[in-house]
Amino acid sequence: MRAKKRFAYVLVAFSACAWHQRFDEPERWAREFEDPSRDAWQKPDEVIAALALKEDASVADLGAGTGYFSVRLARALPKGWVYGVDLEPAMTQYLEDRASREELGNLLTLTATEDSPQLPAAVDCVLIVDTFHHLEDRVNYFYRLRSWLSPGGTLAIIDFNAKSTIGPPPEHRLSPEQVTEELTRAGFTLAAHHDFLPNQYFLVFTVTPGPAPVEKS
Repeated sequence: MRAKKRFAYVLVAFSACAWHQRFDEPERWAREFEDPSRDAWQKPDEVIAALALKEDASVADLGAGTGYFSVRLARALPKGWVYGVDLEPAMTQYLEDRASREELGNLLTLTATEDSPQLPAAVDCVLIVDTFHHLEDRVNYFYRLRSWLSPGGTLAIIDFNAKSTIGPPPEHRLSPEQVTEELTRAGFTLAAHHDFLPNQYFLVFTVTPGPAPVEKS
């Protein structure tokens, strides 16, 4: 992976852990994640527009999987940088190969750990798509994540709503109210709630000034 020293806005997305399944067969998952029919309900162009990133934004898609958002962000931000970050080394290798094949020199890859995105610098925007409900000890995780956000940074959460006919089983879904409550405890404030996605809620948070009243394990 090529190292870069220039960071502006960073979008971080954890791609789904597929309800505790392993993502070590990227070619198989690519057929599902990259299915063209997904665009109709995921509305990736509208999501990217709603993030209002600057043209020289530096973006990290944490849990990028096969690169559904990473590739689109790299194309939308030719003057910026995009990080494709995932827990699975097989996925990051797949995405690195894809970036090379599609000549996306501004798309870089990183392998995260379960408790850290392993980013090399503070970032300005964090996006987590269809994965928030998979994370354990979320309040403390996001409390720590605040240190990866630069001043004025935002955290965007997209996850399946209760009415969606696709996505994880109902017992694994979290309501937007629970997401907001947990992130409030972690030191975030809800700044926007977009409602244009038919199967998902789309919440944007900012860091609450001052220390967060988070529980420590």
